[in-house]
Amino acid sequence: MQATFSSPRTLIWLAALGCIAVVLGVFVTLGIAPKNRIDASSDSVSGVARVGGPFTLVDHNGQTRTEADFLGAYSLVYFGYTYCPDACPTALGIMTEALNRLDEQQLAKIQPVFISFDPERDTVEALKGYVPLFHPKLIGLTGTPEQTKAAAKAYRVYYVKVASENQNDYLVDHTSYIYLMSPEGKFIKHFSESGGVAALSDFLASTL
Repeated sequence: MQATFSSPRTLIWLAALGCIAVVLGVFVTLGIAPKNRIDASSDSVSGVARVGGPFTLVDHNGQTRTEADFLGAYSLVYFGYTYCPDACPTALGIMTEALNRLDEQQLAKIQPVFISFDPERDTVEALKGYVPLFHPKLIGLTGTPEQTKAAAKAYRVYYVKVASENQNDYLVDHTSYIYLMSPEGKFIKHFSESGGVAALSDFLASTL
């Protein structure tokens, strides 16, 4: 039996609801993301991402560093830890090779930075032995647990210790992105390991 609607107003409301449902369906299908968010599924950004901010840490030479020390030049920032078995050395290797492809003038405009979120093991001495394995310009940073946590939060970096029977032999699950920051300390773009050296080096060459 076919339903009938005696009121024209009812038909108008049903039509309006139908239009709203269609619009919502389009938004869901296209995967439209809110602003101020990094799109973790690709190397692009949606809107203006709030990445970066104030920090106070210590470099691999024992010198106190803040975000102000890196203003005036582009910076490549990567968060990780020296005990990382795969993602961190891979990302730092990509960063190193991309920097090696730049000419001297371009290289002078950028500073690579490695920030540890494992300060319990990544002391100044540990970073001093780790950082030289990669690019000679690379600066390693560590600090107290509170300081490193604040820095990671500013860059929207996720990390969590994986439980282990050996208290000193644990792994850390974490996001793995290389962040390109402007000379003013503003976020420009992030890169993942899946893009390889070419994606990073090509973008740097066209930007610097």
